[in-house]
Amino acid sequence: RMCVGCREMKPKAELYRIVKTPDGEILIDKTNKVSGRGAYICKCGECLKKAEKINALAHTFSMPISKEIYSRLIKECENS
Repeated sequence: RMCVGCREMKPKAELYRIVKTPDGEILIDKTNKVSGRGAYICKCGECLKKAEKINALAHTFSMPISKEIYSRLIKECENS
């Protein structure tokens, strides 16, 4: 799996899966079982910040991603 932030290949256990659900909601899938389009990111806030800077999730999910969603995802990563 490749991190959308740093673009490095890593084992699945070292990455979070970020999902766009069929309803269009963006969330962190800690179980790796939520249905929807997935993207992987390292388990550190730095890669999420880098992904925000290069707009990686918007490209992956083919939809605009708001700053609020990135802030929420970063907070969730830091709390994990």
